[in-house]
Amino acid sequence: MSDLLDKKCVLCELGSPAFDKNKIQKYQKEVDGWSVKRDEKKVYFLEKNFVFKNYIASQNFIVKVGEISEKENHHPDISFGWGYAKILITTHVVKGLSENDFILAAKIDQIVSV
Repeated sequence: MSDLLDKKCVLCELGSPAFDKNKIQKYQKEVDGWSVKRDEKKVYFLEKNFVFKNYIASQNFIVKVGEISEKENHHPDISFGWGYAKILITTHVVKGLSENDFILAAKIDQIVSV
């Protein structure tokens, strides 16, 4: 799975299964610092908080996340402000996590390490 950066997000079909806990744990080892959480509907998602030196650094990061999200056609929920950004990723059509979520997380992490 170390090749997440080389993969592309693929369109998930309605009715495709979400990852089970074992598969989630396996893939989570491949992305750094992403937490697996569940919402009020018990849908799993990835979450990560990023810290920056100021507002413009946060904004620049979010613009890059948007560019990657468009290329992958997989869009996270984003909140940001002065010195921070919070990213939530899930695959809505499967009501949980899929490989696409981990691919996007790995690619987002590359932004920060550049």
